[in-house]
Amino acid sequence: MNLYFLVEGKTERILYPKWLEYLVPSLKRIVNPYDASKNCYYLISGEGYPGLLDNHLLNSAKDINNSGAYNYFVIVLDSDEVTVNERVHELNKRMIDERINIGDCKLKIIVQNRCIETWLLGNRNVFTRYPTTQELIECIGFFDVYKEDPELMTCPTDRKETISAFHYDYLRLMLSEKNIRYTKKRPKDTLKPYYINELKKRLSQTPGHLYTLNSFFYFCTDIRKMIEKSD
Repeated sequence: MNLYFLVEGKTERILYPKWLEYLVPSLKRIVNPYDASKNCYYLISGEGYPGLLDNHLLNSAKDINNSGAYNYFVIVLDSDEVTVNERVHELNKRMIDERINIGDCKLKIIVQNRCIETWLLGNRNVFTRYPTTQELIECIGFFDVYKEDPELMTCPTDRKETISAFHYDYLRLMLSEKNIRYTKKRPKDTLKPYYINELKKRLSQTPGHLYTLNSFFYFCTDIRKMIEKSD
């Protein structure tokens, strides 16, 4: 079982390998896409959107076709200001328009609704009920991610930023209350198994919340089972 990951940004380039170590421990990371043998994955960042589509999608497909060793082409991207279905449609249309064919390799699209920070906001254990900063008080007043589904959160109209930028700010403030400094280049505690387990706990506590995160976890479980069955 070999997987080729094309992820959107800087954080995903750091976070996904750490998460995969825990979620699918039998997968081995390779640094050259042509070194795939058994139970390997290759991961490359598209360095943002739409750069992922414009500069990396076609080259990744060429890697997959030239190698002939990959079972899944996993594309990870944010929905940002559009719906999950709209982002999936946009990606599929690009592949059709550019006549991108990956042969027998299966395409798996993972859409982070709205972004990776949206998923990370689901950890109730790092949520503070008594925030000390006015900015976090206002964030929680706008949308309480402890009670409500973070994937449904938009952005206050008085903030001149994107939804994803607001979710990043919210997460940064929330983690800061627990003395955890979060940046896109240094996501720190969010890489650790305890953080993943807290997200899984959240999914069990609030069925229906964080649907796209749940879909990613299910995909990892399926991959792990397929590897175990083939060994």
